Amino acid sequence: MERQQEFVLRTLEERDIRFVRLWFTDVLGVLKSVAVAPAELEGAFDEGIGFDGSAIEGFARVYEADMLAKPDPSTFQVLPWRGDSPGTARMFCDIVMPDGSPSPADPRYVLRRTLAKAADAGFTFYTHPEIEFFLLKDRPTGDGRVPDPVDEGGYFDLTPHDVTHDFRRDAITMLERVGISVEYSHHEVAPGQQEIDLRYADALTTADNIMTFRLVVKEVAMSQGVYATFMPKPFSDQPGSGMHTHLSLFEGDRNAFYDPSDSMHLSKVAKSFITGLLVHAAEITAVTNQWVNSYKRLNWGGEAPSYVSWGHNNRSALVRVPMYKPNKGQSTRIEVRTPDSACNPYLTFALMLAAGLAGIEKGYDLPPGANADVQALTDAQRRELGLDPLPDSLASAISVMESSELVRNTLGEGVFDFFLRNKRAEWDEYRRNVTPFEINRYLPVL
Repeated sequence: MERQQEFVLRTLEERDIRFVRLWFTDVLGVLKSVAVAPAELEGAFDEGIGFDGSAIEGFARVYEADMLAKPDPSTFQVLPWRGDSPGTARMFCDIVMPDGSPSPADPRYVLRRTLAKAADAGFTFYTHPEIEFFLLKDRPTGDGRVPDPVDEGGYFDLTPHDVTHDFRRDAITMLERVGISVEYSHHEVAPGQQEIDLRYADALTTADNIMTFRLVVKEVAMSQGVYATFMPKPFSDQPGSGMHTHLSLFEGDRNAFYDPSDSMHLSKVAKSFITGLLVHAAEITAVTNQWVNSYKRLNWGGEAPSYVSWGHNNRSALVRVPMYKPNKGQSTRIEVRTPDSACNPYLTFALMLAAGLAGIEKGYDLPPGANADVQALTDAQRRELGLDPLPDSLASAISVMESSELVRNTLGEGVFDFFLRNKRAEWDEYRRNVTPFEINRYLPVL
């Protein structure tokens, strides 16, 4: 840690960095930032930068508001979009209380705590997200007008002078410059919809990368005169934006999910982990899909899961087991298809890991997999297969979450209570709102 701090301080001087942005997120996953001068950074490493925690969503009550942001030097990166001279850099922060103890309201700490539990069991948790989003011609005004996608392209489309092709090239270049490795990128199914997949990394690094990714994508879009949104479902008649996430556990250098003797090359650990995700899927949905709009994506069908199921290479299932590639045992993984790209990645990864670990600890047995398109089955067929529905609204997701011991223990009492209060308020506001659908349908005839 001390050597990393020395590297940061030396780089600030060598590269003429005049501003350092200290980043952290609130409980809902909104990025926060405070800029400090390089001269203040040594003190920030030692003592942190004080701020009013009661002004941040879910952090503290007024009478216990004093908090400190302590920069993590391992996350230091120069921000290329701010120019080269004088330069601007950023570091993610851990939030601590005045006595130096971790703030229980810090989403980064919630994930760290869950990762520590996995480490105690001998596991390292790796994640690899496929992040979908839309590019729009103009920034939405909030006046009810339908957003306008930048193109009419479809899955894997590429046309001459394609603005989205240029956008993805520039976004990936920018991501690589801040140390984020990209594996794939392409046009998705809907007009204006893009996907960029980040390379596998440990879960904490990946969560930090997702927060940086969202800002980079918006910055690059703005520089090209377009607008990027991670809203789960901005169009009624098009698929929404998911964040399908590949997961694996390692024991040292060995993939704990791999078993060469199994027909699917899945170990008992992997099968119990999958079952833990299925058993607790409904409980964690309010976090993996935390917005009212998230349930428009889940209920639309297509490749967004609506039912608790798993399947081998089945993209309609909640958990997909990708096809095994010969001599690639270290790449054995599972894919969770529930989260959308507007979730809080720290809390989402913490809960998916906690659910999987519960399956391992309790020795859950994997139920039969779904071989057919789950969405195409009748209700009777799904009942016969024992496929339960996911919550179909934020209200029902909250109702399931509030009685979940696993979610309460993973998030901690403070984050758990705030999250529920915030989401109940969002649902109540949504229920009171008269929508354009109601105006257009009922006002002319009633």
